Amino acid sequence: MKVAILVESLTGNTWKAGEMIADQLQQVGWGITALSPARHPDYAALQAADLVLVGTWVHGLFVVGQTPWALAELAKLPAMKGKRAAAFLTYALNPGKSLQKMSNVLDSLGAEVLGGVALHRAKLPAHTEEFAARLVQRAAELV
Repeated sequence: MKVAILVESLTGNTWKAGEMIADQLQQVGWGITALSPARHPDYAALQAADLVLVGTWVHGLFVVGQTPWALAELAKLPAMKGKRAAAFLTYALNPGKSLQKMSNVLDSLGAEVLGGVALHRAKLPAHTEEFAARLVQRAAELV
C-alpha cells in the first residue's frame, strides 16, 4: 500500500503525528509517497498513492466551536476520486465534531473515506500506533 500524508500543523504536534504514523506504516511494509504540507501538497505523490491521510489540528473555545484548522483550504485539495482517504486530528481538550467535518471534506473530494481518529496531543505515541493498526486492518478487510 502506498500512502501520501498531508499535514497542516501550527506548533508541530500534527506534523509529529504524521511522522509517527508514517514510521508505523513503514514498519508493516507500506510505502510513504510523501509527507507534505496540506497547503502545498506533492501532487505526484498524491497521484501515486493508494491512500491519502490528511491531518490538521483542532481549534475552538475549549469545549465549544471546535473545528479543524484550515478546513476551507483542505476543501481545495485535488479531487480524490478513486482514492481511499482517512483523517487525523490533534487536539488538546475536546475535538468536538471535527473528525466528522474532516471526513465530510474528504468525501466531497470524491475519496472513499475509511475513517479517522482524533489524537490527543499528550498521547501521540499510543494514539498514532492505534490509528496505524486500524488502517492496516481496514485495508486488509477491503482486499
